[in-house]
Amino acid sequence: MARDRTIRLILGVAAALLLTGFLAGGFVVLAAGTDGELPLLAILTDPYLRGVTLFTLEQAALSTLLSVIGAIPLASALHRSRFPGRSVVLRIFLLPQALPVLVGALAIITVWGRNGVVADVGAFLGLPRFSIYGLSGILIAHVFFNLPLAARLMIAALDDVPKESWKLAGQLSFSPWTTFRLVEWPAIRTVLPAAASLIFMLCATSFTIVLVLGGGPGATTLEVAIYQTLRYEFDPGRAVALSLLQIGLTAIILTVANRLGGSDAGQFGLGGRATRWDRAGPIRRGYDAVVLILGLFFVLSPFVAIVLAGITADLWRLLSEAAVLDALFTSLWVAFTSGLLALFLSVLILLGVEALASAERRMTLTMPLPRRALEIAASLVLVVPPVVVGAGWFLGLREVTSVFSAAPYIVVLTNMAMAVPFAVRILGPGFAAAHNRYEKLADSLGMTGFRRFRLLDWPALRRPVGLAFALAIAISLGDLGAIALFGNREFTTLPYLLYQRMGSYRTDDAAGLALILGVVCLALIWFAERTSAIEAKAK
Repeated sequence: MARDRTIRLILGVAAALLLTGFLAGGFVVLAAGTDGELPLLAILTDPYLRGVTLFTLEQAALSTLLSVIGAIPLASALHRSRFPGRSVVLRIFLLPQALPVLVGALAIITVWGRNGVVADVGAFLGLPRFSIYGLSGILIAHVFFNLPLAARLMIAALDDVPKESWKLAGQLSFSPWTTFRLVEWPAIRTVLPAAASLIFMLCATSFTIVLVLGGGPGATTLEVAIYQTLRYEFDPGRAVALSLLQIGLTAIILTVANRLGGSDAGQFGLGGRATRWDRAGPIRRGYDAVVLILGLFFVLSPFVAIVLAGITADLWRLLSEAAVLDALFTSLWVAFTSGLLALFLSVLILLGVEALASAERRMTLTMPLPRRALEIAASLVLVVPPVVVGAGWFLGLREVTSVFSAAPYIVVLTNMAMAVPFAVRILGPGFAAAHNRYEKLADSLGMTGFRRFRLLDWPALRRPVGLAFALAIAISLGDLGAIALFGNREFTTLPYLLYQRMGSYRTDDAAGLALILGVVCLALIWFAERTSAIEAKAK
């Protein structure tokens, strides 16, 4: 058994080192191209870059605040409401996570733009039309993607409240406000630090949304400034210095969030499915209905806009264009390759994590630091700008091969690294639960090697692996970060082609391509979720 765990640990460490080596290697290669000159002082004293840094923090803080504040009443209303189609509504609030960011940005423009539905309604009411480009557009787009995410996290926390608490609240005839204050808010509060820090990090490192909706130098984040420095100025020293500044800021925020985080002590309960007993008065029902309608409109309207705009485009002409077909084929093979690699590395890292966790349970290892190091290695891409990593490897490979022939491999590996943190988070909980439950039995039966993987590990991975793979593919299909730096006539993906059509004001083509890309990504997520549900019923 010890030999089997050693092999698993070696595989996990090797996978983590490969991932870390790819991320750190690109950064180091790019830094080596600076000849030791990092203009950190110049950046800190540059008024424009100080403004970029402050805007990065400002838009991330405002996006996080709006997403969290909006998610609290939405999560509360969704959790206590019981109506036909509630499960469908919960699924609708998962759609923004499956939608490519570029498609979502175009949908936001269609609904909230100067000629959008909201602007038309406002003009009818005598209100001035506002520009979607700049801080307002960035905030709307970030809230569109992150408010449903925060709401789902809060609903999960409310689901964990013991059924005895709900029953006691009903027996004491708590008012809606008292129920929220004494039962709902303590549960929601436990996930607030984690939700807020995750959303802040996603918004602070946002690239595609700011690139499309920023509207100029006044609304530029560090991530976009890094891209512009490499794409248009090709100043590696400045890019590395900006990257270090972004990594430092992100690390500080995450450290503060971890200090503030940590769930409160769990409430005592005897188990069982929680049922709410609080009575629904007409005022509360009306309030919940208004909150749900507004939430559904905010989330669904961009999807409806994309479908309507895409249908009016000449889809048959687009699908018959050689450029579109080449871009679609390129996107698919890049996405499937990066998805498979991400899944492979994630499983190996989880094998190593569980080998260390097993050693901790057996008291052969008392320090959790090695296990935490493996988990952190899987999430490094969340703080290291992918465009910097890709650019570093691009420069390094330029010395040994053709620049254009190296681009596809860089994009595949960068997309792989971007998907690993999400795949690990999807696969990890079930994998850990299976080991906690069945590990002693497997040890007593002498299971090792492939037999142990087939009988213990794979049953735990089988259900979520489809969703993890589909999400990894969707992340790659919708990515614009790596391809924006290395895209060319010989290597074009569908998001890059969509961005080009948007830049050349071919709005009909952009709407059609957005519909095609969105349908492909949503179909993958739906198929994976459907497959997981069928397997769950079969068990």
